[in-house]
Amino acid sequence: MYPTSIRFGMKRLTSIIIVLLAWISSAQAQPKATFDKEAHAFGTILWKNPATAVFKITNTGDKPLVISNVTTSCGCTDAEWTKSPIAPGESGSITSTFDAKALGRFRKSIGVYCNAAARPIYLSLSGEVTADPKKTVTLPYQIGDIKLDKDVIEFDDANKGEKPFVELMVANTSNKPYQPVLMHLPPYLSAESVPEVLPKDGYGKIKITLDTDKLPKFGLTKATVYLSRFMGDKVSDENAIPVSAVLLPDFSGLTAQELQHPPVVEVSTTEVDMGVLNGKMKKSQQIVIRNAGERDLEISDLQVLDPAVGVHLKKHVLKPGASTKLKVTAYGQYVEGLKRMPRVIMITNDPNRPKIIIHVKVSSK
Repeated sequence: MYPTSIRFGMKRLTSIIIVLLAWISSAQAQPKATFDKEAHAFGTILWKNPATAVFKITNTGDKPLVISNVTTSCGCTDAEWTKSPIAPGESGSITSTFDAKALGRFRKSIGVYCNAAARPIYLSLSGEVTADPKKTVTLPYQIGDIKLDKDVIEFDDANKGEKPFVELMVANTSNKPYQPVLMHLPPYLSAESVPEVLPKDGYGKIKITLDTDKLPKFGLTKATVYLSRFMGDKVSDENAIPVSAVLLPDFSGLTAQELQHPPVVEVSTTEVDMGVLNGKMKKSQQIVIRNAGERDLEISDLQVLDPAVGVHLKKHVLKPGASTKLKVTAYGQYVEGLKRMPRVIMITNDPNRPKIIIHVKVSSK
């Protein structure tokens, strides 16, 4: 037995060490704000046609991230942001709208005040406002007499409870007024045209909003909407616009222990090159997926966005340290006519990397 004075000293030393360890742990645990981009270039926009940019912010730290305020450099720019605390591994957004009421080039700043930095984090908007519709961004896609800036509508990395939106620019090249209408909208989508009617040679936009609470499942959901070309138009392949939405898993229920020791997904590559394929030709490549974390890795969803590509996964649950192989196959008979590079979307329970996109390079000539 140690003398009483020594035992007392040892207890006191142990208490000091515990307090120091708790202080160090608290000091190391911090929120961290990671943006998908710090600048947004609008290009050329039409006078008095407000333009909106969305900045996604992800908390890559290990304590809740709180955005206390967002400021703009002038009254011509408004900002909205996620008001609730953003848990580790979760994402929020900052939405800024520029009113486009002044002609000429512009550059505006947005100051983000949060508990992840002692000073504001600055984002920027830039572009040029013109009164001449011919100087605005060329709309490369056409459906009848209507031109569009995109031929697909995609909602990437949406979180439960959010209502993100996509703007579809529209130009009326017909010789009479035109009312843009999106037909066969699924329950989780709504659309608003601004203005409601476009004059001859007029420009406008359709704002498509996603209600994530109404999506049927996590992962990828696909649908098709149809743009009316004229009053009383019917649906067909000619006016079809594909829609895709990716709803990320909900990590809000994870404990601090689970967030500190998560599964960690590793992939050997996120791009495969299949070369040139024609006719009945097909080619396959394998991608190695490994769990480098401390909890079971679950691959809950694996989907492709094009019939030219197929996938096969040997295991959907990987123990820590385990690996499996994903077989990706491209089919030549479906390659001709591809408008964009096929993609494979993989959804996992890794809170720091819940979505992985694998690009498949393939062509018919």
